[in-house]
Amino acid sequence: MSTTSHRNQTCALLIIDMINDLEFHDGTLLFKHAYPVAEKIVTLKNRAKQHEVPVIYVNDNYGKWQSDFRHLVDHCLKKNVRGKPIAQLLQPDEHDYFILKPTYSGFFSTPLDLLLQHLKVNTLILTGIAGNMCVQFTANDAYMRDYKLLIPRDCIASNTTDANEQALHLMKNVLKADIRPSETISF
Repeated sequence: MSTTSHRNQTCALLIIDMINDLEFHDGTLLFKHAYPVAEKIVTLKNRAKQHEVPVIYVNDNYGKWQSDFRHLVDHCLKKNVRGKPIAQLLQPDEHDYFILKPTYSGFFSTPLDLLLQHLKVNTLILTGIAGNMCVQFTANDAYMRDYKLLIPRDCIASNTTDANEQALHLMKNVLKADIRPSETISF
């Protein structure tokens, strides 16, 4: 398989809902699929950072309108929660951006589009959980805004492999997303 290069495009890496305590119904099921994905995302993030690709964490605010991203990170790192190992792997650094979203899409009622315009981004690399929910809703809205999409198949997870494969199929065929594995992406 050939390597996909995006040198002529300005891209950003979005990490969707991976800073998550996973303390909800089906959290155990999702963790089983999300942890191996987190390992792949860490590698992709490190490669992106080497090429000065902006990294943007896009996370739920869990309906807590007084929440902030740093508090969410601290909660996942310092409490004994199911998602702690993933948060430890994907801990943001001081140069990363973050967006809190009130619902599934990273674009709906957030400043994500403004941030991407400011960064002059035209290509998004979407990673995270759940592939068939928040990743897919964000991909839908990105496609409607004419962003090119890379959604590495090894960097998203859903509660089941079947649900994830269905989401990938839809994003590839309807949203024209490139779903090649993360190691084939060069910056």
